[in-house]
Amino acid sequence: MNFKWAREHIKEVVIGVLILSTILVWFALWQRMPGNTLRVYFLDVGQGDSILIDTPSRKQVLIDGGRNRKVLSEMGKILPFNDRYVDVVIETHPDADHVGGLVAVYERYEIGARLDQNTARRGQVINFGDGAVLTILFPDRDVSNWETNDGSVVARLDYRESSFLFTGDAPIRTENILLNLDAKVLDTDVLKAGHHGSRTSTSLMFAEAVSPEYAIISAGKDNTYGHPHQEVLNILNRVGAKIVSTIDLGTIKFETDGKVLELK
Repeated sequence: MNFKWAREHIKEVVIGVLILSTILVWFALWQRMPGNTLRVYFLDVGQGDSILIDTPSRKQVLIDGGRNRKVLSEMGKILPFNDRYVDVVIETHPDADHVGGLVAVYERYEIGARLDQNTARRGQVINFGDGAVLTILFPDRDVSNWETNDGSVVARLDYRESSFLFTGDAPIRTENILLNLDAKVLDTDVLKAGHHGSRTSTSLMFAEAVSPEYAIISAGKDNTYGHPHQEVLNILNRVGAKIVSTIDLGTIKFETDGKVLELK
């Protein structure tokens, strides 16, 4: 900018800034208006999990929060600056790379409801009244004495013809329970691969039952665990899933009108 010109035309500059600010505010409000689009974000929180669901009526669900405060900056890129309410938070299990960042979330946001290993039960349904429905598939029993990963909350999100399966760190043992309970309900378009793509999760039998169009790996670059493991990538390739990773893309965004599912 030519600062001499700006000084001589200060009135025009101020008016221009005000107009631009107004446009940006109205654009942000327009984005938050109820519509017919469901958005699901797999947040880039490094070696951890965090998923933000934004329903057509602008209800928000946060599944896990990663290890640290990075979740706040990722949420801040999506939600308006004045939005300080999250309708539902689900803590899939109490490991630090899933719940560590929720401390900061609870400080920043008002929370409508919380679910965790102790309060979530198979068959619970959250109907947002706009076509989006979240159903708890696991636990189906008391898992308070289980190893934390084994008791991970597993949930399915449906919006008309589009569907997502969120698995936390559920290992093959838990996958087998789900297969025995009802394998058909696992068939979804998008699978969040369990345990960051570790070989402890995502058996071939489970992947075949889900038969996802997309498989999401939420992991940190050059993590010390070697996630995702090649065995899991091979399985996902075998079932025809397109593998998408936060390592490569950062935060991953899906949009759907209930018929067409798009990776943005």
